[in-house]
Amino acid sequence: MNNWLGVVIRFIVSALVLMLVGYLLPGIQVAGFTGALVAALVIAALGWVAETLLGKRISPRSRGIVGFIVAAVVIYLAQFLVPTMLRVNALGALLAALVIGVIDAFVPTELR
Repeated sequence: MNNWLGVVIRFIVSALVLMLVGYLLPGIQVAGFTGALVAALVIAALGWVAETLLGKRISPRSRGIVGFIVAAVVIYLAQFLVPTMLRVNALGALLAALVIGVIDAFVPTELR
């Protein structure tokens, strides 16, 4: 049961980060907390798929830049799955991936 609480907290924090990013950065719009929560779920699902496909083929030395690019692509693609809740252009996806990556570096989590 404790694990489920951690997952719920992770998605709430992710949604809040998306809302903050949408408020502060150009090129990304999030439709309120519900939209941010749904977008966080979609981004997590797409991220899991990307890690499943690319996981061990990414060298440790290039993991940083590759991870950053994959995160930006995942954020960009998520808008097509939830178009009424998330809108982002290429610059917004890059900036969001950068900010989310920095936040993840300071607040490490088991789910990415």
